[in-house]
Amino acid sequence: MTDNWPPDDDRLDRPREACGVFGIYAPGSDVARLTFFALYALQHRGQESAGIASSDGRMAYLHKGMGLVAQVFNEENLAPLKGHLAIGQNRYSTTGSSHIRNAQPYLIETIYGPLGVGHNGNLTNALTLRRRLLERGVGLTSSSDSEVITQMLAAPPPTPGYYKPDWEERIMAFMAQAEGAYSLVILTRDAVFAVRDPLGLRPLCLGQLSGHRGYVVASESCALGTIGAEYVREVRPGEIVRLDREGLRSRQGRQAGTPGALCVFEYVYFARPDSMLEEQIVHRVRQRLGAELAREAPVQADVVVGVPDSATPAAIGYAQASGIPYSEGLTKNRYIGRTFIQPDDQLRKSGIHLKYNPLTANLAGKRVVLIDDSIVRGNTAGPLVRLLREGGATEVHLRVSSPPVRHPCFMGVDMATHEELIAHRKSVESIQAHIGADSLAFLSHEGMMRAVRQAQAEASSVETDQTCGHCSACFTGQYPVHLDEWWLHKEHEKLIFEDMWG
Repeated sequence: MTDNWPPDDDRLDRPREACGVFGIYAPGSDVARLTFFALYALQHRGQESAGIASSDGRMAYLHKGMGLVAQVFNEENLAPLKGHLAIGQNRYSTTGSSHIRNAQPYLIETIYGPLGVGHNGNLTNALTLRRRLLERGVGLTSSSDSEVITQMLAAPPPTPGYYKPDWEERIMAFMAQAEGAYSLVILTRDAVFAVRDPLGLRPLCLGQLSGHRGYVVASESCALGTIGAEYVREVRPGEIVRLDREGLRSRQGRQAGTPGALCVFEYVYFARPDSMLEEQIVHRVRQRLGAELAREAPVQADVVVGVPDSATPAAIGYAQASGIPYSEGLTKNRYIGRTFIQPDDQLRKSGIHLKYNPLTANLAGKRVVLIDDSIVRGNTAGPLVRLLREGGATEVHLRVSSPPVRHPCFMGVDMATHEELIAHRKSVESIQAHIGADSLAFLSHEGMMRAVRQAQAEASSVETDQTCGHCSACFTGQYPVHLDEWWLHKEHEKLIFEDMWG
């Protein structure tokens, strides 16, 4: 497992996704190995734990651990993961602490065979669902809402018709009670299921292996090309997809009351730039975000620099729209987070230098436009501005390709609390003074949505059946789900599970 480096102030100034999930049905293929490489492609979505569960039609097998995919798996522990179907997950902790007991997938034995579950998202009514399970005598071993989902599928309420080996009916029973965000991969003895919440808050897509060898499902399409699969389509909001020997089958599990609410931060930061969301390449959308930012917040400058790597597409878009040349101004040490060695006090004080170095040849004597994709806690923007000045920049104008993040997320993203969000506590002018930039501007909410929907409109020249809607609650405070219970849930978790496990 990696330690707490890069420095906490750098790690914490980025929102963290809950996880990436993957599922595969492919007779004759080494599904555990394919799942490993798919999770490797989804590593950016979760870096605390990783796990794979497989089935050969009789028994299920599991290996999971704390750390990156390449740290958790090797040839020795992949070999026992036999079978022709598998699911996998990378995890960040949002509901449930960072501990092996919360690592996924969960795998349990039921009266109808093995059941494995991998989950991306957060259930906003998890406390109510947990209480119902406990009242029925179902024991729980973790603080994760994903275990609640697993037990709800394994032990549905004693309603006539649900105690039978019909997993689709059990999934529908779960969907009728669950609120919040969930993209699920579910493993049974002979099938893999993919399930997406009715609002489509978290992404999920389908692919087919070359040679018609089987089907896969993944949080992002970037995982498909890695294993030689072709993109088919997204899993629709509220849809249940079954992958088994009969191929791919689908049914609508629960209809949404709104036109969908995919997290817009997938476009801003979370998704890998080569992934496809809503039939459009993420890199292109980020370029449009930068172009909108250039139109809204122009400035006289000599060079445009992006914070690597996530802000690079927006910086390119800003440069193209403004006519100011784009150049690399910061080089990133991509391996600093892989070390177990703690830096000494002097290195701690240097902070941001452990992760970035300025390219002085591109900065000296230049007025710089620094593009970042977001400011969350405001801990790294100031050090980055100072780093550019150390590299010779005469002026540093910070431009952010998303609106100010003023509200936390409760749908599967670790977005900090109101008190921790700098834009909730300070005005734009105060933030500018805090970070020491010559000027500061954020993209407007209207500009962000215009960039997302304009690219979506261009991508939809071919008729599709995808719903068009986005959640931007971290910017607006307008949440697409009820949150009355959430604060009770967090307090419950703090008082009960931290005391229980230490």
